[in-house]
Amino acid sequence: MAVLTITKENFDQEVLKSDKPVLLDFWASWCGPCRMVAPVIEEVAAIASDKKVGKVNVDEQPELASSFQVMSIPTLVVIKDGKVVNTAVGVRSKDALLKMLEV
Repeated sequence: MAVLTITKENFDQEVLKSDKPVLLDFWASWCGPCRMVAPVIEEVAAIASDKKVGKVNVDEQPELASSFQVMSIPTLVVIKDGKVVNTAVGVRSKDALLKMLEV
């Protein structure tokens, strides 16, 4: 499945009302570590077809970043049934991200 661009407009539908666990990557274009984790996020989206993967640009979606109290990026959040079940800050390996999604 392709990586979704998550905005405040589609957040409820794509994340909160999702019947699958959702991995959100809070990122920014100027963030070096975010650029490092981007290809890993793409790989996870391709492998984990039974999950959703989305990216939230913190510069374009400050309200979403604020609602998740994102202080550092990349911040990775797993949401299941509308609730945060896992979080991590910083670059993570593909295996670590797949493990986060095992909820």
